[in-house]
Amino acid sequence: MFFWPDDAYLRRHMKSVPHSDRNRLYLNVFDFFAKERLFLIVILAGLLLAEVMVGFGQSAMWLGFFFAAYAAVANDSIQSIGTFIESNRKKRWWVLWLFIGGIFLITVYTSWVINDGDVTFKRLGTDAVTKYPHPNEFSYFQLIAPLILLILTRLRMPVSTTFLLLSVFSADSSGITSVVWKSVSGYALAFAISFAIWYGLYNTIRRYFKSRKMNPAWTAVQWIISGSLWAVWVMQDGANIAVYLPRQQSTWQFVIFAATIFFGLGLLFYLRGDKIQRIVSEKARISDIRAATLVDFTYVILLIYKLFISTVPLSTTWVFLGIIGGREIAVSLSRKKKGKKHKTKAGRMIFRDFGFAMIGLLVSVILATGANPSLRGEIMDFFKGLF
Repeated sequence: MFFWPDDAYLRRHMKSVPHSDRNRLYLNVFDFFAKERLFLIVILAGLLLAEVMVGFGQSAMWLGFFFAAYAAVANDSIQSIGTFIESNRKKRWWVLWLFIGGIFLITVYTSWVINDGDVTFKRLGTDAVTKYPHPNEFSYFQLIAPLILLILTRLRMPVSTTFLLLSVFSADSSGITSVVWKSVSGYALAFAISFAIWYGLYNTIRRYFKSRKMNPAWTAVQWIISGSLWAVWVMQDGANIAVYLPRQQSTWQFVIFAATIFFGLGLLFYLRGDKIQRIVSEKARISDIRAATLVDFTYVILLIYKLFISTVPLSTTWVFLGIIGGREIAVSLSRKKKGKKHKTKAGRMIFRDFGFAMIGLLVSVILATGANPSLRGEIMDFFKGLF
């Protein structure tokens, strides 16, 4: 009979085990499996189902889409609506959901109407001209890419959904390098601008935000800016989910696409962002609506700029990490506290988040290489040229 240890079992047996480092490691591993057993069972079932569905055309397409819809929305809660969730914890979850969900429906419907069935504002191009062609048969790596994203999300890694999901559909290496270059430049620009704002205006911001009392108008301003940010995010990152569906969607395909993500957002707000939300929560005073509004305002301006300079998809995760990173470093350097503890803590958080984002990029390239024979050939030719 298969046995899975639960929390009670672990607590009973923990007392009888010597407290050596090895035993602590074993217990931590068992504890992880006990707490995450449902999630791990779901992932395992998904991996097996993906293996079965490979080669089944339409069925594989919808399976990949459903995986991607949940994985992308769950992972990206930290950036586009993470500060909104954190600073509105006292509001009812369904009010926040209907607000954000309504904006999503309006945004994708607008693109679907004006772009003849395309919901991505031409981020993916058309079936005739695109660097991310819609496959007739889906590979195993394309189907499991969202599951890998779910695992990394569960580990609280702020990885790029753009890299992880679009890379496995890229027709050649240019589909990856163009996104990488646009995203890295976005990170650098976001870091520099955010640092300049918070370092240059720190004393003014601190003096103004010091009082817990604030004008009620701040709430209205934040909701307007957060709504605008979310709409622009959908224009950019909606492609990460829609990549599994035809570039021009029929009416029924659009209804399923929109309804799935809409109700997925409802689950996300009900869970208050789930585990990945902690990346936002741990940042200094981000629960203050005024601070959250300033972060989101910087973010939406940068996304609008990047949105209109080209139709190349962009990793909004990297832009968000640049904004948060620049703010944390600026705040830590501006504080008058003695010692280097707060500066060291801020530096570690920034390097950790950036490191996790780089891990996501590496995993994306590995998955893309496994999914795309032509891309494997390009990489092999590259290394042959070196040696």
